[in-house]
Amino acid sequence: MDPLGGKMTGRPIPEDISTRLQRIAELAREDPKRSFLNLAHYIDEKFLREAHRRTRKSGAAGVDGQTAKEYSRDLGARLPSLLDRFKSGLYKAPPVRRAQIPKDGGSTRVIGIPTFEDKVLQRAVQMELEAVYEQDFLDCSWGFRPGRSAHGALDALRRGLMEMGGGWVLDADIERFFDSLDHKQLRGFLDLRVRDGVLRRTIHKWLKAGVLDEGQLHRPDQGTPQGGVISPLLANVYLHEVLDKWFEYEIKPQLQGRGFMIRYADDVVLVFSNEADARRVQELLARRLNEHGLSLHPTKTRLVEFRPKRDSNDRHEGPGGFDFLGFTHHWGRKRKSWIVKRKTASSRFTRTLRRLGEALRQHRHHPVVWQHARIVRALTGHDNYYGFWENRWALRRLRYEVTLVWREWLSRRSRGKPMPWVRFQRLLQCYPLPPPRSCVAIGGVA
Repeated sequence: MDPLGGKMTGRPIPEDISTRLQRIAELAREDPKRSFLNLAHYIDEKFLREAHRRTRKSGAAGVDGQTAKEYSRDLGARLPSLLDRFKSGLYKAPPVRRAQIPKDGGSTRVIGIPTFEDKVLQRAVQMELEAVYEQDFLDCSWGFRPGRSAHGALDALRRGLMEMGGGWVLDADIERFFDSLDHKQLRGFLDLRVRDGVLRRTIHKWLKAGVLDEGQLHRPDQGTPQGGVISPLLANVYLHEVLDKWFEYEIKPQLQGRGFMIRYADDVVLVFSNEADARRVQELLARRLNEHGLSLHPTKTRLVEFRPKRDSNDRHEGPGGFDFLGFTHHWGRKRKSWIVKRKTASSRFTRTLRRLGEALRQHRHHPVVWQHARIVRALTGHDNYYGFWENRWALRRLRYEVTLVWREWLSRRSRGKPMPWVRFQRLLQCYPLPPPRSCVAIGGVA
C-alpha cells in the first residue's frame, strides 16, 4: 500500500519518497484550510525517478516522437536536466499531440498525448497534489483516485439503491466537460490549497500548451486535454468544488427524503427517494453548472423512476433502467426478492464486437492461431471488467456473436462459399474460446 492508502504494483515505493508524501498528507489533514506555499522542494532527482517508474511506458509518443524506451536510455542525464528546468522556470511545456478514439454512436473522443518527458513531470506533480487533495475529496468521488475504481463506484451505487429500495435516479451527463473546464475558476480552486509558485507556474504552462493537430497549433482558452497525466486530478479538483461539496453540504441538508451521489470523473448519478427532491435538484444542478462554465447535455441527461415492481408475482424487470460506467442497471428477481442487477450496456456490447470484428477484418489473412490469441485477449479483458455474476448471459452472448464474426472473416479469405459450419466447429474444437468468467466480486452480493 502507498502512504495514501492506494495499492501499488511492482517494486514498493522508496521509503524516503513515501515519507515525503506522508508528511504532505499529514499537514493537509491537520489543517483543511492550509494553502501550501512550498511543495516543489520535495521534488528532487530521486522523486522524478519514482515518477518515471510510475509512468506507463506503453503509451503513444507525443509531438517529439520519442518513446519511453528512447527517453529512458539516458535517464541519468535527462532527469537532472528536467529537474533544473522545472525549478528554474525554464521548462517549456510542449503542445500535446491530438488523437481521436471512437465513441458510441459513431462519434469520436479527442484526446491529447503529451511527450514522455512531460508525462514524467506531470506524474511527479500529480503525486504531490494527490497527497494534498486525498485529504479533501469526499466519498462520493471514485474516479482516478488511489484505492478506488469503477467497480467500487458500481458497488457503492448498487448498495445505495438497495438500501433505499430504489427511487428517482438523475443520470447527469456533463456536456464536453474536459473541453469546457474554465482555467480562471480552476486557478481559484487551486488557490485554496496550493500556492506554490513553481507548481502553479508549471500547471499554467500545461493548460496553455495547446494542441497540435495536423501541423496546426491550437491554443484553447479553456479545457484540459484528456490523456494528460495531470488532467484527471485537475478535473477532480474542479468538480470537488463545483459539484461534490455543493451536493454534500448545501443540497443534502435541504432534501425532504434521502439522497446520495456517485461520481466517477465527469460521470455522475444522483439518487433520491423523493420525486420532488429529484426534480428540484435537476433544476438547481443545471444552474450550478452554468455558473461554472459547464452545462448538462440536453438529451443524454434524464430523470428515471427506478423502483422494483410492487406485484411480487411479476417476475419481469422493474421499470426504468439507466446506464452508468458501461452497465445498464435494472431491477431483477432473486428468489422472492427484487435486487439491482447489471448487464453490459448495449452500446458497449456493440462497440466491443465492432472493434474485434474490425481487427479480424484487417488481419483475416493472419494465421488462425494469431487470430485466436487476439480473440482470447479481447474476451479476457472484457470479462475482467464486465464479469459480474448476474451479467453472465451477456458474456455468453458475446462469445456467440464473436464466433459468427470470426467465421465470416475466415470465409472471406477467398471468394469461395462461406465456411461450412461442420468445418468451423472442428476449428473451434482446436481453438476453443474461453468460457465466460464471473471474475468481479464486489461487495459479496451476486
